[in-house]
Amino acid sequence: MGGFFGVASRKDCVFDLFFGVDYHSHLGTRRGGMCVWDKEKGFDRAIHNIENSPFRTKFDHDFQDMHGSLGIGCISDFEPQPLTVRSHHGTYAITTVSKINNVE
Repeated sequence: MGGFFGVASRKDCVFDLFFGVDYHSHLGTRRGGMCVWDKEKGFDRAIHNIENSPFRTKFDHDFQDMHGSLGIGCISDFEPQPLTVRSHHGTYAITTVSKINNVE
């Protein structure tokens, strides 16, 4: 199980994103990630393994260096997320949280 959190703001959203994703850190125990978009810098992404230490300690340094007005973050038990995708539709960040019960 995992959780995700997103922020869209006119100001810098990293503070809200950091604590919003941290709130979901009890849902997953393997990977945590945040991605923000800034008009001048573009995308800035950080993904860390959170198996042996809490989300806050792993992302404290990244949190201070990231800046952007749009952000998405994820706590996951399996995949390192969010992903940044560069396609002919443009560049964007995406994250998923799902479980397929009837896979067979």
